[in-house]
Amino acid sequence: MSAPSPRRWAALALIATAQFIVIMDTSIIGVALPRIQEDLGFSQENLSWVFNAYVVAFGGLLLLGGRLSDLFGARRLFGAGWLILLIGSLIAGIAPEVWVELTGRAVQGIGAALIAPSALTLLMMLFGHDPKELTKALALYGAAAPAGGTAGVFLGGVITEYLSWPWVFYINIPIALVALLATGPLMPAAPSQRGSIDVTGALTVTLGLGAAVYAVVRAPEIGWGSAQTWLVLAAAVVLLAAFVAIQARRREPLMRLSIFRTPNLAAANLTQLLLGGAWIPMWFFLNLYLQQVLGYSAFPSGAALLPMTVLIMIGMIVLAPRTINRFGPKTTTVAGLVLLAAGMGWLSLISPDGSFAADVLPASLVAALGMSLAFIPSLGTAISSARPEEGGLASGIVNTSYQVGSALGLAAMTAVAAANGAAQLGDLPALTSGFSAAFIGATGIAIAGAVLAAATLRSPAAAPAEAEPRRDSTTVPPR
Repeated sequence: MSAPSPRRWAALALIATAQFIVIMDTSIIGVALPRIQEDLGFSQENLSWVFNAYVVAFGGLLLLGGRLSDLFGARRLFGAGWLILLIGSLIAGIAPEVWVELTGRAVQGIGAALIAPSALTLLMMLFGHDPKELTKALALYGAAAPAGGTAGVFLGGVITEYLSWPWVFYINIPIALVALLATGPLMPAAPSQRGSIDVTGALTVTLGLGAAVYAVVRAPEIGWGSAQTWLVLAAAVVLLAAFVAIQARRREPLMRLSIFRTPNLAAANLTQLLLGGAWIPMWFFLNLYLQQVLGYSAFPSGAALLPMTVLIMIGMIVLAPRTINRFGPKTTTVAGLVLLAAGMGWLSLISPDGSFAADVLPASLVAALGMSLAFIPSLGTAISSARPEEGGLASGIVNTSYQVGSALGLAAMTAVAAANGAAQLGDLPALTSGFSAAFIGATGIAIAGAVLAAATLRSPAAAPAEAEPRRDSTTVPPR
């Protein structure tokens, strides 16, 4: 085994920054949404597509990104992803109308789909020599994701209040330039592999996911019983079924279906899917409640959620590893999802004349604590069984699970909120009723995740830091 890179911790800082940025880009637009809606003319029902255009492209292309990472080398894909993210950020920032904005967001998502799996593959290459170091590296990497999601809300508030909403996109440009300059010196080179690219598979899964999200988002406006809704849903099912059929028949598929026979991998990915489906709707509607009901402007709205960011950082880096070592990843995951459900159930009690101190702060902190406990062990468990040559695929699958869950969860909760009054701007009781219904729905998703994790995850024989190395894979402690 080659000696560890002396620059591995500096490289980890860049990898964690990459994870922070690609997740931050899902949330930094949250506080800016009312301004974007006003300037570009989005309807209340279609406003979530500023989020979903990014997440559908991101989630739908992550498997392709993982495959390309394995074929052409993680370092090359990491740099290419930053360049595409830079271009998409520029387009989204200068957008004069709705379709340009959504195009820019989709291009950003394509860049993120290359960055995320290659970043995790690079982390495994840098720290696979030492399970204890890898545990620390995964904790920092894992903390970057939800911290980026929550910190994006705060940064979005600062930028929207003191600059203007396009700067929530422009902020990526200098960061991307620095990342492009640092990638070569810091990141290890990996030999390219021979193989084909399953373009058909990538197109069917991306179009299928996009159709599913589109149908759910549009259903409240055109009706759940309308022919259009059911035709689009049917198209989504056909496309996703075609994707599975293509993967089963191809000699070199985008996603080897048999990988899901690996113990714990399918269960952990489903847990990540439901975790994203619960967490993302929570911050989305919490932002709207703060601004549209409590009357917060952009900066106070972002600052109001800063305590969540601090607690998540502490929970991910300090509390989660200790809890995993003592109780194991399964128990920690289940407990985290239960706490997340409790926090969101508490948030569902919001009122039109509520306050931050009573209605938001305590409930959001409980939810943040639950997220910090559930995310790390389910992430580590999902990637722990991958073969070395499928590191990109495994990281692509787990990132896809979280992002697809986020998109579908937000689409579904947007429909729930709209059906319960959230489309009636200016009517505070109706808005509150809609947002409360979305929190209740997200609570149900988190409870489903807890039940699933309790029923299907297997407990390892040893704690993560003590796990024995696998002979057929890069050693990644189950987390």
